[in-house]
Amino acid sequence: MGVTLVAAPMSDADESPTTEPATRVVLSYPSDLSTWGRDKLDGSPFRAYLTKTLGRVEEGQVTEQFTGVGCCGDTLDVPLRIESVEGGDVVDESTTIEYAVREACGIEGGWRVQSAGGPTE
Repeated sequence: MGVTLVAAPMSDADESPTTEPATRVVLSYPSDLSTWGRDKLDGSPFRAYLTKTLGRVEEGQVTEQFTGVGCCGDTLDVPLRIESVEGGDVVDESTTIEYAVREACGIEGGWRVQSAGGPTE
């Protein structure tokens, strides 16, 4: 499970990042994320994973997060966008993670593998 943050690289002229923990970070997910996907994001194991792996964050960054396949669902990578950061700029175990919903992006996932909408071979 890797984390990919998409952001402009810092130049030498940029202000150096703080090493203070963020007190609160709001991440948004697309409104067309399935109920199953939302449940995965909101679970304590996934929240704990984020606090250990996000590292330094900035508003506007996007990270693709693998949430799993469920017992019979599709592989689901969810694009999470950093909407706001309070306190420092480093996510750690003390950081509160909250979610917001943003516009749909055509994300697919759910119960397709063993359903009529899934593969036939």
